[in-house]
Amino acid sequence: MTDFFAFVRDHADKLLEQTLTHIGLTFVSLLVALLIGVPLGIFISRQTRLASGVLGVAGVLQTVPSVALLGFLIPVLGIGVGPALVALFLYALLPIIRNTYVGITEVSPLIKEAATGVGMTRNQVLTKVELPLALPVIFAGVRTATVINVGVATLAAYVAAGGLGEFIFSGIALSNVNMMLAGAIPAALLAVGFDFGLARLQRLSAKKLRVGALVFVFLVPFLSAFYLLPGRQDKLIAGFAHEFYGRADGYPGLQKTYGLHLRPRLIDQNLMYEAIRREQVDIISGYSTDGRIKAFDLLVLTDNKHAFPPYDAAPVVRQVTLKRHPELGPTLNLLAGKLTDSVMTALNYQVDYKKESPELVARFFLKRVGLYKDPRLAADSPDRRTETVVMGSKVFTEQYILAEIYRQLIEGQTRLRVITKTGLGGTQICFDALRTGAIDFYPEYTGTGLLVVLQPPVATLTKLTMQSDSVYQFCRQQFREKYQLDWLSPLGFSNSYCLMMRRSQARLDGIQSIDDLVSYLSKK
Repeated sequence: MTDFFAFVRDHADKLLEQTLTHIGLTFVSLLVALLIGVPLGIFISRQTRLASGVLGVAGVLQTVPSVALLGFLIPVLGIGVGPALVALFLYALLPIIRNTYVGITEVSPLIKEAATGVGMTRNQVLTKVELPLALPVIFAGVRTATVINVGVATLAAYVAAGGLGEFIFSGIALSNVNMMLAGAIPAALLAVGFDFGLARLQRLSAKKLRVGALVFVFLVPFLSAFYLLPGRQDKLIAGFAHEFYGRADGYPGLQKTYGLHLRPRLIDQNLMYEAIRREQVDIISGYSTDGRIKAFDLLVLTDNKHAFPPYDAAPVVRQVTLKRHPELGPTLNLLAGKLTDSVMTALNYQVDYKKESPELVARFFLKRVGLYKDPRLAADSPDRRTETVVMGSKVFTEQYILAEIYRQLIEGQTRLRVITKTGLGGTQICFDALRTGAIDFYPEYTGTGLLVVLQPPVATLTKLTMQSDSVYQFCRQQFREKYQLDWLSPLGFSNSYCLMMRRSQARLDGIQSIDDLVSYLSKK
């Protein structure tokens, strides 16, 4: 717990900003849901033949998984606050509409008849009889919608809309429990606190409940305004992947080496390129062999101070797996040196931009280098064995391509069957799966192995020349000694972390390197 409190203390400003943003997201969407849901609930209580249809549509929207809903909204609304608010609004609708409808329709007909008998108009019956009597039920719906929105709002970080999900997503990517708790605990406390407050309002007497409802109506816009609080505006807007933001060889390394200071929006790494293409951000973290660099005309900023170490790709395999299947190592090493930077970039381009499947791209590559064999021929062999190996991969295009290349290579060249567990998330998740035996191997990068997994002391890093061979040999030796894992022969390309800008904007601002970027940002 000491480490957790130290983390909270060190990131108090960021945590406060995320909490206020989270509250604002929750109540902006709740406010819109109230403005639409309550009148809609009143309307269907009058037009009962429409009730089942309206509630059915709202119910279907409620059942759509939140990530899938965001995926549907991104092509229409882009990245940022738009899809997040729409998703939260849709999730809040059902409990508000349903409880408004139920609350009004359950008011006793005798009471409504008596109100009409003393001369009340239909609108007066609604405002002076039905709504006051239905308030406890309506508040129950608002209470449910609020708790739902607090939870779902954590996913806003997926589309660079901010909130406590930034720490949660970053913690998952880095397997950093303290970071995950720093986001999850405040989110849970917000849900419990809002639920408790609304529950107290719900239990008030009829007269006090009306006053409480009025206070709540004025309070919601006030809480919504937290999302609009002005912050420091940077000259250039950065969008970083959650893992890059927290890794020692990512943004912290840039801060240390260059003194670069930004307030980046954290965004899913698969959406970063779309964000810069739509000009919603100006700088992104990325990978030097990504095919979208060419497709979107991006400029990779020169790392003239070598903040990023070499990232030579190679398979990391459990030693027990190599002993159990002696043919696996030589088979994987058939790819040594076959994938150059230009070749890997071209493969990524085919999948990312041309939308070709990783399976077809991998097969074409293996045929071109003369390593493809039809796995069905091996399957028909009478002495085919049923042993399997389990391969993992991270959750970005290049890893999916490498996983397909390995699978087809192994199943064509050996009698082994490959079970794939792709999209395992961040480095730490893949490494833990490998170390514990959940997978047998996965493709990794030497710079990641050095700074994220091994994390040697500064004195060791100072002595270690940041050259491809020295970093590879150091990782190979340390992984063998500490974890009984083997780095096999490098594939031939280095997929380094990098910063990118749109080429047109970089030319306009006179930025070619990270040093240029720092100088540009320091100018007033």
